[in-house]
Amino acid sequence: MVCRGSDRANLRKMHEYDGVDLALLRALAEDPRGSYVALADRLGLSRNTVQARVTQLEAEGAFLSFDRRIGTAGLGYPLTAYITVTVRQRELARIVEHITEIPEVVQAHGLSGEADLILLVKCRDTDDLFRVDALLIAIEGVERTETAMSMGELIPYRLQPLIEKSANAKARGRRS
Repeated sequence: MVCRGSDRANLRKMHEYDGVDLALLRALAEDPRGSYVALADRLGLSRNTVQARVTQLEAEGAFLSFDRRIGTAGLGYPLTAYITVTVRQRELARIVEHITEIPEVVQAHGLSGEADLILLVKCRDTDDLFRVDALLIAIEGVERTETAMSMGELIPYRLQPLIEKSANAKARGRRS
């Protein structure tokens, strides 16, 4: 898997966050639409401090996109599947470009190990999933796919526990 330079930079930045940054991240994870004033009141900081810190965190790449998470079932795509894809490595960039053109592929990650990619796919039903898999297999350089249907989300995407762990580690480091 290729780790982009910005990913490595973001990993380094996380170690530089202080207690105020971590408190802001925790508050934003709990209430992503919190205003600067509400965050300032909650954290006992000035609005200007909150705004400056959030702006700095944005510049450092702390935040992913701010688009709202939309449930795909309401769009007519209730089925979730994960498809691992094995490709000819030299053709990876071109293959990813083709995969990007398939609307049902809502996310993709590069992998280490036997498979090269894992795709998060949203489909109307199993026939639609079969069609999407056929589109993937038809891409020149795709050697193999393997599909697993999701039976249900057991732990939704979350960051609070990780932020808490980072804040606790930072607090222990200060006491030492």
